[in-house]
Amino acid sequence: MQIIDCFGDFCPLPLLKALKACKLLSEGESFMLVTDHSCTVESIMERFQNTKYHMLVDEVMNGVWEITITYKQNAEEKD
Repeated sequence: MQIIDCFGDFCPLPLLKALKACKLLSEGESFMLVTDHSCTVESIMERFQNTKYHMLVDEVMNGVWEITITYKQNAEEKD
């Protein structure tokens, strides 16, 4: 699984990195984005809500999040 390090990156850079990584995923594949900014978690959750991507967000330590995004082709897509 690809890990995208976004420590110190401010919005919208982490979201742009996530969108780029999504284009490379095949069905069932995932990547993990690691961030230290809560605004990144919010923007990614908002952008990928009701899409063909499944998200798992885990705050692994205070102020550090791992966001795993998996491509699920059969999920509902947001237009």
